[in-house]
Amino acid sequence: MNIFDLLTMFGGLAFFLYGMNCMEGGLSKLSGGRLEHLLEKFTSGKLRAVALGAVVTALIQSSSATTVMTVGLVNSGLLQLKQAVGIIMGANIGTTVTSWILSLSGIDSGNFFVKMLKPTAFSPVLAVLGISFLMFSKKERRHNLGTIFIGFALLMFGMDTMSKAVAPLSDVPEFTRILTMFSNPVLGLLAGAFLTAVIQSSSASVGILQTLCSTGAVTVGSAVPIIMGQNIGTCVTALLSGIGATKNARRAALIHLYFNVVGTLLFMVLFYAGDAVFDFGFLGDTARASSVAVIHTVFNLSATLVLLPFSGLLEKLSYATVRKTRQAEGGRERNAQGRILHAKEKLRILDERFLERPSLAIEHCRQAAMRMAELAKEGVFHALHLFEEYTQEEAVRVKELEELVDQYEDELGTYLVRLSRGALSTKDSHELNELLHCIGDFERISDHSMNLMEGAGEMHRKGLTFSAQAKAELSVYSGAVRDILNLAIRVFNEEDAAGAQEVEPLEETIDLLSAEMKTRHIGRLRAGTCTIELGFILADMTANFERIADHCSNIAVCLIQIAENGMEVHGYLKTVRHSGQGQFELMVEENRKKYELPQMSM
Repeated sequence: MNIFDLLTMFGGLAFFLYGMNCMEGGLSKLSGGRLEHLLEKFTSGKLRAVALGAVVTALIQSSSATTVMTVGLVNSGLLQLKQAVGIIMGANIGTTVTSWILSLSGIDSGNFFVKMLKPTAFSPVLAVLGISFLMFSKKERRHNLGTIFIGFALLMFGMDTMSKAVAPLSDVPEFTRILTMFSNPVLGLLAGAFLTAVIQSSSASVGILQTLCSTGAVTVGSAVPIIMGQNIGTCVTALLSGIGATKNARRAALIHLYFNVVGTLLFMVLFYAGDAVFDFGFLGDTARASSVAVIHTVFNLSATLVLLPFSGLLEKLSYATVRKTRQAEGGRERNAQGRILHAKEKLRILDERFLERPSLAIEHCRQAAMRMAELAKEGVFHALHLFEEYTQEEAVRVKELEELVDQYEDELGTYLVRLSRGALSTKDSHELNELLHCIGDFERISDHSMNLMEGAGEMHRKGLTFSAQAKAELSVYSGAVRDILNLAIRVFNEEDAAGAQEVEPLEETIDLLSAEMKTRHIGRLRAGTCTIELGFILADMTANFERIADHCSNIAVCLIQIAENGMEVHGYLKTVRHSGQGQFELMVEENRKKYELPQMSM
């Protein structure tokens, strides 16, 4: 084997790894996050969790990706640790699919149909289809399919290139002696673990082993311990992912390690004990690609069957390694800061592990934005209540909520910007833009709650109070503000573009109420029943009410924009107000009747 063969081998390895990466990326985009959502929502039973872990891994062709995703879901609090155990076990089973696909390269037959099962025979067809989809189709789904087909063709081309490059090694005695060394269980295990830890993919390392089998120098006795080591080496990715994560996330990564280590030790002890008693003659036989697939599958299936009933013990072992803090997890909820702390913990859903899974990351961003919207609304409602009954505790609550909303905007905005730099589907890109716009409006709404709180505080300190007439009018006015907030946040949470069209007429009604409130206030000033000082506070209140309504309108228009594929904001507002159909005016008139101010007392 000369230097050119070596370069060819590494070039083939590069194609192999890049093809696997393309397949994983294309499959992830094609699924639109549905596979990830399955892991979140349908893992109630052990067997179901195992099955889902296997299916997801088989489809995305990476047990490391599934495990890292699971660690992230546990870190975010979306998945319980006991659910993660089954997914992790299933991921080990799902990764065996890749080895079976690669083993098809060993098919040798003169029959046309049997020969077409050989990946090197049908991968050129997939490559042609893939490049056709990428070059001549504008549909995103076909682009994703094209990426998958091209990825598979590159993967098989890389494996075929490696096989041809290492073929001369079959005549090199030194190479044969090196591989014979790996029949030693310890050396073989360490070699498999090291290779997999370096390239961080058990599927790829198994593929490399299957390539080496084509030289005829690899025996079954050498392949067994290497495969065992590969299952341990793949844990490195999850362990790295657990660094800096929550305790439960670190426990999930450790469960992956413990499962593979315990399974490997049990398998090797039983296997080599059986060899000592029954003398497995087949250990000296030449290993084929299919032999590697069989060993890989038998190990992962048997390890899961044996250890699944003891998954609780693996969980306890992880708790013994990463111990609980003395404070009970529910203890914080019983103190005054409980809800604030709980809301902050919800931000863990913005886990950087999901940045490579845009559809799942976008969904988590929406959940965080929904929580942010509720916090902003809660702050406004508390601030409005301060005008009815002022307490220092409630004023502090408004301030805490405003600070929390600011934190949400900062972390969620930063996460969305990072996410926008990746490869997003058209749907995800639209939704990301919507979220970036809306979280700014939620933050401004929260700012207005602070302004209202300060106005209520000034009245409390100075002993000021509105007249009975002004209080009655403000009750109607603030009721309209509460309703538009509830409506805007509901349509945002439900992504209800049709319901969003009800927001603008209510915003117009609030503007009309504001104008009428100012007119009535001037009348009371002239009559001497109100003071200039109260007038300033009332003017601030109405200004904040109008701004809150404006931000609710922005949220609704943003939803309609997305539904209408980028309709321009001012164009929409002009159209809806002056459509000539009378629908807008009719809705405004209905709202005016609903929020009619009480008659002024003489």
